[in-house]
Amino acid sequence: MSLSTNAVQRRVITVPVIVALAVGLTVTIPVWLLLSVIADGVRLRFRFPLARLLAFGVCWSWLELAGVSAAFGLWITGQRHNVRAHYALQRWWAEHLLGSLGRTCGITVMAENVQALAPGPALLFVRHASLADSLVSAHVIVNLAGMNPRFVLKRELLADPCLDIVGQRVPNHFLDRGANDSAPELTALRALVDGMGPRDIGVIFPEGTRANPDKRVRALAKIAERDPARAGRLGALRELLPPRPSGAQAMVEGAPHADVILAWHIGFEGLDTFSGILRALNRGVDPIRFVARRVPAADVPHDDAFSGWLDEQWLCMDADVELALAARRKGE
Repeated sequence: MSLSTNAVQRRVITVPVIVALAVGLTVTIPVWLLLSVIADGVRLRFRFPLARLLAFGVCWSWLELAGVSAAFGLWITGQRHNVRAHYALQRWWAEHLLGSLGRTCGITVMAENVQALAPGPALLFVRHASLADSLVSAHVIVNLAGMNPRFVLKRELLADPCLDIVGQRVPNHFLDRGANDSAPELTALRALVDGMGPRDIGVIFPEGTRANPDKRVRALAKIAERDPARAGRLGALRELLPPRPSGAQAMVEGAPHADVILAWHIGFEGLDTFSGILRALNRGVDPIRFVARRVPAADVPHDDAFSGWLDEQWLCMDADVELALAARRKGE
């Protein structure tokens, strides 16, 4: 399949930007390190969160460049359609990116019940709370569970050249959240998970965006305009956003024999903005706790009852997250 004009135009910009970032951040380390340490010190941030974040930026930019270079190497050697090779590259990238996040920012991951993610075919519905939780999900799936994910991601992430190039050579779908007609997108989600095998898992974040209190209020108000009874039920949510059932249901329809895995995590609370990330790094970040639970396909509705079922699962996950956060605060 040939590249679209939009893809070529996008990569002509994003790939040179990554090269410039990697080289520029590296050669200017003495400058930005000194300035960021001073800026942190003036604000009495003695864990130096700005310096740590910039250090991660150096690692990220070089890993991006390495991923793009490896993808180019696969293309030039005629391996552009070698899905296994690109999944191996994805595993390498996720492992080293998360390792860099740990070394620079102190973020580590504790995954529980990883065995629930295998075997496939399976569908994974995950909580969304941060810019980094898709990376954590990828790490758990590919490096700990040894599965091949088929992600549903927002189209804006195509601005990341590694995700753009490698992510479109393996089965993923970059969703147009602003599409006026959702039917083609839902058809694409059904097709994405069709024909999955024992090592395949479809992944979607049903909330559609990173959770915070303001978004929760707006989402519930929007639901109340169409379905007051549903808004009343989901009004009990304290940590999660109301799920958007259409995408998840399309994937269930596309893979009717797949078990569904519900996954939540804690540790990313407050990390949905740049200032929130700096505050979290300054106080020290607790390990990210990732928990999964598997539901047999026979217990998952494939009809109009799906939306209510998903709401019930989300309310249970919300209660679990609330308890886990309370226990963590008590432990502090």
